[in-house]
Amino acid sequence: MYAMKICRLMAISLVPILVGAAGCKRKANRTQCDEMMGRFAEFAVKERMGDASVAQKQAAIAREREELRGDDRFRNCTSQVSADEARCAMAATSGAGFMKCLE
Repeated sequence: MYAMKICRLMAISLVPILVGAAGCKRKANRTQCDEMMGRFAEFAVKERMGDASVAQKQAAIAREREELRGDDRFRNCTSQVSADEARCAMAATSGAGFMKCLE
């Protein structure tokens, strides 16, 4: 009886640890993935078209987003990118910084 109480107490004390560890590996959701795609498109266009007009850049960003929708890296985002990686990528200030977050 005493051994069962000890086992039950140990099991209960492990639950928060296991739940916390699982939370660290939470995956990015669809909204985060869509935001990441837009951010990546902005970086790509700004790096390629530095002196272009705002209208030209906006059109290029829209085209880039459409192309990225078919890219496996973004199509599989919700199963391959963690929420922490998504937050890091969204905070990046350059395309290189964005990609570093996803390594």
